[in-house]
Amino acid sequence: MDSFYLICFCVGLILSLISVVGGFAHLHIGRFHIGHVTHGGGSHHSSGVSAVNGFTLTVFLCWFGGAGYLLHHSSLFGGALVLLLALVSGAAGAALIWAILFKLLLPRERVLTPEETEMSGVLAQVSDSIRDGNGIGEIIFSQAGARRATAARSEDGSAIERGAEVIVIRYDRGVAYVRRWDELTSGLP
Repeated sequence: MDSFYLICFCVGLILSLISVVGGFAHLHIGRFHIGHVTHGGGSHHSSGVSAVNGFTLTVFLCWFGGAGYLLHHSSLFGGALVLLLALVSGAAGAALIWAILFKLLLPRERVLTPEETEMSGVLAQVSDSIRDGNGIGEIIFSQAGARRATAARSEDGSAIERGAEVIVIRYDRGVAYVRRWDELTSGLP
């Protein structure tokens, strides 16, 4: 039985790791696709994720095998009790992982819209001065709740010192073309 539990643990661990890596990397192995799958056009919001799915099954197998191996190897309990405790441990482990991933983390996930990542009109501060001509500097700005930085050039080719407030006029190939905030507001009443 030690071998059975050890094989369950190893298979569950390997498949769990493939599931996790597949979720981040969208693995494509032959005709099999591991990772996020989108269905049809538009967004689909379901009321919840089933507790019995591929990931929780692999986690169950891993916890079942690990607990079974440790309990059987210690030989404190009989075979039937070890099997029962291993089943309970597997179910508890799968339920715990399901609750953490699908009830705590997944509801907070959302897809950013193009409007939330639009660079034109973003107010920023120059963190590395922009030189005359085609000089490239750096700006720091807040977008979608995070502080970000990007390369920047002056739109009219003038130098902009560090600490100046600027506004992004356009964004092209990873470079923000900016103008001073006070230049744009000087004509306003």
